[in-house]
Amino acid sequence: MCAIALVDCSNFYVSCERVFNPKLMNWPAVVLSNNDGCIIARSEEAKAAGIRMGAPYHEEKKRLAQMGGAVLSSNYALYGDMSARVMSLLGEFAPRVEVYSIDEAFLDFENLANVDLTEHARRMRERVLRWTGIPVGVGIGPTKVIAKAANKLAKRNGGVFALLDEGAIRTALAGMAVEDIWGISGRWGKRLRRMGIETALALREADPARIRQGFGVVVQRILYELRGVPCLSIEDAPPAKKEICVSRSFRKRVDAMEELSQAAASYATRAAEKLRREGSRAGGLSVFIHTNHFREGESQYSGSGSVRFAHPTSDTGLLIRAALAALRRIYKPGYLYHKAGVLLFDIAPARRVQEEMFDCPEHPRSDALMSALDALNSRMGRAAVRYGAEGFEATWRMKGEMRSPRYTTRWEELVRVRAG
Repeated sequence: MCAIALVDCSNFYVSCERVFNPKLMNWPAVVLSNNDGCIIARSEEAKAAGIRMGAPYHEEKKRLAQMGGAVLSSNYALYGDMSARVMSLLGEFAPRVEVYSIDEAFLDFENLANVDLTEHARRMRERVLRWTGIPVGVGIGPTKVIAKAANKLAKRNGGVFALLDEGAIRTALAGMAVEDIWGISGRWGKRLRRMGIETALALREADPARIRQGFGVVVQRILYELRGVPCLSIEDAPPAKKEICVSRSFRKRVDAMEELSQAAASYATRAAEKLRREGSRAGGLSVFIHTNHFREGESQYSGSGSVRFAHPTSDTGLLIRAALAALRRIYKPGYLYHKAGVLLFDIAPARRVQEEMFDCPEHPRSDALMSALDALNSRMGRAAVRYGAEGFEATWRMKGEMRSPRYTTRWEELVRVRAG
């Protein structure tokens, strides 16, 4: 019988903060999105107090202050490093691990012969908590969709829950609303309810042909997964990205071409770094800028421009040059810009890029330069060596006034312990 475990880190961003700041334990705490805009993570105490997920911070600010709640800017360097530690530990408990997101992973438990899977999951949960400080919940089922359903129940049953026998699966699915099934959107949920399908069990027992006719193959696969028929396999390696986008809202609205150019160059640099980490090259680049459409009474504008490369590239210098050329075409003075971004498209693995006999780009030289650049920045810290186009006093960069130290990735921000 197939057995898949879904491991989900509980309130992951808040849990990472609590590892290094125990004062946050058992206390209302929230983490904000880029530019301290919206609430993107909450502790259980903040949830119980009615703090809304995704709410603009300014709408909950007064209530959080009244309850003495902790408010933190997002610290993605810390969260990414803690996630890598958790995922590395999970690899010791299963032969195959699919990292689904920064705080979720599917584990292949199928070939663990003569092992009590529930006890195995408890030991894994205890090890992750002891070694990283991150609490996790584990759901086990014969398919990914049922493992996801079991994970929801784990939160109310000691952190580990298995749905492996027919009776337990039917009971659990009968009590689950159709909209709560992994992969079923609210819009699909409404349509299913109009068909009389209100629970996960009802969807499982529906006619597969009828479901495919009304919703397509995606929902039909979910139906089969609910029946215990695996349709979604464990993916050992994430699929290569087809596009890479780096965009940010500005700390303050900007109107000067110089500041927009710095932002475009900075975003092109970050996108190029991601591209090289994937071992890929991009065939084109787009730049977009826009004002804040929520500010009534202000002049509004949005523009985008693209550049296609004669030869796909991952060279930061070439990408910056293309980004600035596109920006010059779309920039209009007199507007207060709120956000900008760079999108790389037509991405393909570098080894598959076809070279031309008579017009060969300087890939070997560029690759050597970029490898040296990446190695220096890896050793000395991000942007230790950079292109001047990025600027050095970027007042437009996003806010992060309440960000905690990057405890695990910066020597100068290590935890300090006082003795005596």
